[in-house]
Amino acid sequence: MRVLLVPDKFKGSLSAEAVIKAIQEGLEQQISNVQVHSLLASDGGDGFLDAVSKHVGSDYIEVDTVDPLGRSIKASYLLNPHDKTAYIELAKASGLELLSASERKVMNCSTYGTGLQIKDAIAKGVASIYLGLGGSATNDAGMGIATAMGYRFTDFQGKVLEPIGSNLSEIHTIHSEGSIKKLDSISFLAINDVDNPLYGRKGAAYTYAEQKGANDAEIRELDKGLRHFSKIVKQQLRKDVAELAGSGAAGGTAFGLKAFFNAKFISGIDFVLGLSNVDALLSAHDFDFIITGEGKFDNQTLHGKLIKGVVDLGKRYKLPVLVVCGQVDMDKGKLAKLGIHTVIEIGDASKSLEYNMKNAQQLIENSVAAFFQNR
Repeated sequence: MRVLLVPDKFKGSLSAEAVIKAIQEGLEQQISNVQVHSLLASDGGDGFLDAVSKHVGSDYIEVDTVDPLGRSIKASYLLNPHDKTAYIELAKASGLELLSASERKVMNCSTYGTGLQIKDAIAKGVASIYLGLGGSATNDAGMGIATAMGYRFTDFQGKVLEPIGSNLSEIHTIHSEGSIKKLDSISFLAINDVDNPLYGRKGAAYTYAEQKGANDAEIRELDKGLRHFSKIVKQQLRKDVAELAGSGAAGGTAFGLKAFFNAKFISGIDFVLGLSNVDALLSAHDFDFIITGEGKFDNQTLHGKLIKGVVDLGKRYKLPVLVVCGQVDMDKGKLAKLGIHTVIEIGDASKSLEYNMKNAQQLIENSVAAFFQNR
């Protein structure tokens, strides 16, 4: 039996590499002659740099920047000096994992720190910047990144606004005269795998802000701010991209990248699988299964994400796709709609979430072994 492993991380529990190891050990318990191939992939969120570094010759560049709340930190990005390309993972400076549970206050968070990383890469002469979106703590529609690039945002009285989510509704004027002049000569590519628009019930605030600490009233306020910001951008920058699929990624950061820097949207999983040359691998060998997975398998999976890309890969090569997950929170009827062969749910319902997360590696190994016991 030959199996390809392309899992996502189990957020807060296991890295993608650890998930691969656990699945492989489960397979080897039951199938003596199993041949396992694995790819470290990413949908543009956490782990994007690790996935890219496996396939692209590049250097890690560490810079002084700030976290989502403006506190000084150091964060790295990848630089390929040969083709003048930078790879930046939004989560490194603007990520939810940088904040404790009590610090997750999306109204006060900004992508400014990621903007400082971009600014450093531009100063080093890059021609292209790939930005892996996902895992953000923010809902500022890229206002923070734009501020780092020299844009200013003022209210009705001309007061300069801090680039945070709570100020989106206050923006009256966008000032571009101080922006970095060479921006037009740089290619920006936004890497993500969600198809949410900027605002509305399927937009950035209603879909993702709760997990970033927002209550119901704040979600409504953020959505109102995103609508207002979109209107200002349309009037003053002549950019109407709020309803473009993917504009809601990373709290609307994708919208800002498109509006201010003409970024091109690229599927994260397709991008990383392309770097890994997976098509050549699948064409050269006969595989029996593709196994993917993530911590929580829910309706957000239907809006892109790594698993959806892996399922599409399986369809292309007519290979069954198995999903290993900690918890399924989805109408089972939708699984068939996605084209998934089987879901292996590893969580022990009799134990706490804390227990399941702490013991995820062993639970994955045991559950995969059990599934393949009689195969």
